[in-house]
Amino acid sequence: MNKVLLIILAILLPPVAVLLKDGVGKSLLISVLLTIFFFIPGVIHALWVVTK
Repeated sequence: MNKVLLIILAILLPPVAVLLKDGVGKSLLISVLLTIFFFIPGVIHALWVVTK
């Protein structure tokens, strides 16, 4: 996928960006939990996963 599109998606919908980048797994679960409880850490985690 286009990295710029994934970064924009990570800001708007963090779990979706992680799902598209890594698929279903531990990173997706962490992203969903962080986004549900605290949105900003979910965005930071998604950006980290997308850019690594």
